[in-house]
Amino acid sequence: MRTVLLLLCGVLSVVTISGCVSTDGKSAFGLYANKTASQSPVQDETDPDIVHPVAEIAETLDNIIVETPQSELPKAIKPTNDLWQYIAQNLDTLAIDKQQIQSQIDWYAKHPNYMKRISQRAKFFLYYIVQELEANNMPLELALLPIVESSFDPFAYSHGSAAGMWQFIPGTGKRFGMQQTWWYDGRRDIIASTQGAIDYLQYLHKFFDGNWEHALAAYNSGEGRVRNAIRKNKRSGKATDFWSLKLPKETQGYVPKLMALVVLLKEAETYQMVWPHIPNQPMIDVVEIDGQVDLAKAAELAGLSVNELHALNPGFNRWATDPKGPHRLVLPIDRTEQFTREFAALSESDKVQWVRHKVQPGESLGVLAQKYATTVHVIKDINDLKSNVIIAGKHLLVPQSLTSLENYGLSEEQRTARLQNRKKADVNIKHVIQSGDTLWDLAQQYKVSTREIASWNGLSPKDYLKPGQTLVIWYEADKPVGIQRKVTYTVRRGDSLAQIGQKFNVKIAQIKQWNNLFGQKYLQPGQKLTLIVDVTRTGTI
Repeated sequence: MRTVLLLLCGVLSVVTISGCVSTDGKSAFGLYANKTASQSPVQDETDPDIVHPVAEIAETLDNIIVETPQSELPKAIKPTNDLWQYIAQNLDTLAIDKQQIQSQIDWYAKHPNYMKRISQRAKFFLYYIVQELEANNMPLELALLPIVESSFDPFAYSHGSAAGMWQFIPGTGKRFGMQQTWWYDGRRDIIASTQGAIDYLQYLHKFFDGNWEHALAAYNSGEGRVRNAIRKNKRSGKATDFWSLKLPKETQGYVPKLMALVVLLKEAETYQMVWPHIPNQPMIDVVEIDGQVDLAKAAELAGLSVNELHALNPGFNRWATDPKGPHRLVLPIDRTEQFTREFAALSESDKVQWVRHKVQPGESLGVLAQKYATTVHVIKDINDLKSNVIIAGKHLLVPQSLTSLENYGLSEEQRTARLQNRKKADVNIKHVIQSGDTLWDLAQQYKVSTREIASWNGLSPKDYLKPGQTLVIWYEADKPVGIQRKVTYTVRRGDSLAQIGQKFNVKIAQIKQWNNLFGQKYLQPGQKLTLIVDVTRTGTI
């Protein structure tokens, strides 16, 4: 970094600048450049469209040791003690032409560490997925689909708003039974999302008259798009198999990725492909609970760390389960008996800690919800409030986490904070959202792309921003086009925001934001304003 820039940094009440700012608008990573043939054909940690906000999730799951007596294994799955081998022995659905998928085969075969991470993430969930597929008479090739979708990461999300191991967008998730609330997102829940994926795939299989290649393509790009491509080929007298359809580039590569995995699993010895061992036995159990419980308390009863419990229950966004359900927890199968016994002995007050809060003048339900990491709706329900009006001096019951929120390392807030703190460049700006802000506005203001801002903050470019929400903006500072400086301007008689903005080449909205002037109609002579100006484009300061 050039020494001169070190003298030009500042800190504002609304926009916090860490490091120094250049105005060239370039980010450290060219995350959204067009993919080339030399790039990875699979959606793993290097794919710009899939974000993994919890880099250590595989290691977290790998720390959980499960001991299951062999006598408890279902008889139908006893022939081999390795689950990958069992799947390999039962693959026979997709018609595969190796020449058409050779590039995908080559990539997987050359990246053995990738498959190691897959197995670490999959080991607790794969048996359950295989069991559910068999119960629904569906091909076991589909057990490999979460590799293509998310690298078997339940916390993965894409910039198309898709989330979870099976990568459901919000609308399709709700359509197939995955509720999404402030407390809980069923798209990341292993149980809810697996059942939803099975239901959706069955629907698509029927929709396309039993053609699995068409169904899989539609899982990626939607049934309407695949149906239209089939109809277009029929009208032109062309073949309608998957390979003959004109589909989006991503979809054209999607089915081959799955086919490549099928080949590498069936012919592992031929390709010298190592599939790390996953026990062919049940690893998890689903335990019903009768209401909301703090994840720290549940983890204590199960003999797990909070992060280990949360890794098995990734659907929960916060420090506790959703008060409206689902009322269940996924646990290692050898912890079920201990947890069930100890949970049954808990009183209701032990499951969630309660605070008797005396309302102070000026407090609102929103302020209390933010203070105690809960929602206005929950506080109203608990206290039987019919409106949002609360009276100073009255007492309210509010749920509160048993331990510091920082100890819930896989909660939505902590995942976002971890993602925002991953260094992308030399400059880190923290922007507090004001009413009316959009990602497009911020991209224009900071000269970055909306997709970059989304990536840095665990968002989709389509997401709405909430006032008070803090976003991080990263800048590449090595090649500055302009130099920005924080200055203090004293308002003179007759000054207006428009005149000041024109003088310093900044927008009225920026001046308001930097100085928290929303709602203030007039400037006062002598009033001090903080401005961030580009001294290479502005005349006298």
